[in-house]
Amino acid sequence: MIIDYNLQFSDAQAVTADAASTNVVDLGGDFDIGPGEDMKLAFSCDVAMGGSSPTVIFKLQTCATVGGTYIDIATSRQVAAMAAGDMVIMGIPDTNLQFIRAYYDVGGSSPTGTFSASIVKDGQQWAAYADAI
Repeated sequence: MIIDYNLQFSDAQAVTADAASTNVVDLGGDFDIGPGEDMKLAFSCDVAMGGSSPTVIFKLQTCATVGGTYIDIATSRQVAAMAAGDMVIMGIPDTNLQFIRAYYDVGGSSPTGTFSASIVKDGQQWAAYADAI
C-alpha cells in the first residue's frame, strides 16, 4: 500500500479521547473523489490499544469550511482492543464537501491507542509472510 503524504490524516497520532485527525485534506474544487478509481480510507493501529475494554469507531467527516461543523459521511464498525498492526479499510463516498478529515470515537475506561490514517488506492490489508529461506 502506497501512502501519499498529502493524503495522510494521521501519522502515529496518540488518541486518549474522541479526537479529530491532526491533518485535514483540502479537496480544492474537485469534491467527487469517489467516482472512477476506487479510493479507500486505511486506518492502522500503530501501538496496541490500552485501558479497560477499549473500543474505537473510525469516521470520515466532511465540511465546507475549515472552521465549520463537520458531518459524518462514513463510519466503521466498533472495533475492540486493536493490536499493533491491525487495520480497518473503509470505502470513501463520492459525495464530499471541500474539506475531509478522519475522526476517532473511542470508548471504554481510559482508552489509549496510536493510529495512522490515509487515503489509499490499494485498500488491501498488507500482511508479511515467511519466505521459508
